[in-house]
Amino acid sequence: MQIEQLQFDEIGNLHQVSSVEVGQHFYWQIGNFQVHAQVLITSRVVIAILLALPAATTRNLRSIPTGTQNFIEYVLESIRDSTRTQMGEEEYRPWVPFIGTMFLFIFVSNWSGASFPWRVIQLPHGELAAPTNDINTTVALALLTSVAHFYAGLHKRGFSYSGKYIQPTPILLPINILEDSTKPLSLSFRLFGNILADELVVAVLVSLVPLIVPVPTTPLGSFTSAIQALISATLAAAYIGESTEGHH
Repeated sequence: MQIEQLQFDEIGNLHQVSSVEVGQHFYWQIGNFQVHAQVLITSRVVIAILLALPAATTRNLRSIPTGTQNFIEYVLESIRDSTRTQMGEEEYRPWVPFIGTMFLFIFVSNWSGASFPWRVIQLPHGELAAPTNDINTTVALALLTSVAHFYAGLHKRGFSYSGKYIQPTPILLPINILEDSTKPLSLSFRLFGNILADELVVAVLVSLVPLIVPVPTTPLGSFTSAIQALISATLAAAYIGESTEGHH
């Protein structure tokens, strides 16, 4: 009887572990539709920061930049140089705004998750988190990159661009289509997985040592946020640049 009771308790413990959720999303119920309010709220905060920062730093522009203006110009020049490196001297200019916007949105989203404790905001149900901590955001960014990839190829080479899918032999058509289809998925899951893992690790450490861990983990999280944003923007630029190159 004791052995059976122990087995029953173990099964019950496994059931409790399996029922643990990574996070609870916050939804709005509008009629028959369920709106993912978490992403809408936090992404609007990120967009407001991105709009307010340039407006505040470009009021008194100087020919010799100093302070915040110098930092903003450095960031923009870095984005431009990175895009040029991935896409080439002839093709990079029209895509600097797209790549720059993606980098800044991902960076500020990641940074908000690393620096701002969204979970301290009490909600009736669910919780808030960084926009990139949600698969819906990362998939949307990846789909935008995919659309830009196909647009760049069609704009550069016209309908002859579709001929790359039957090179070097038409037998590879399904594989070539699958390759281009999986690239956006890899971009989205890479960003989502890294940000989610970072926030989970920090949350666990903070729960264990709440007074010590937040001090070193905050700059570490900010550094990780910048790296992930740079990787995502660089891969997006390389992905788009690939479609503008001739087939080899």
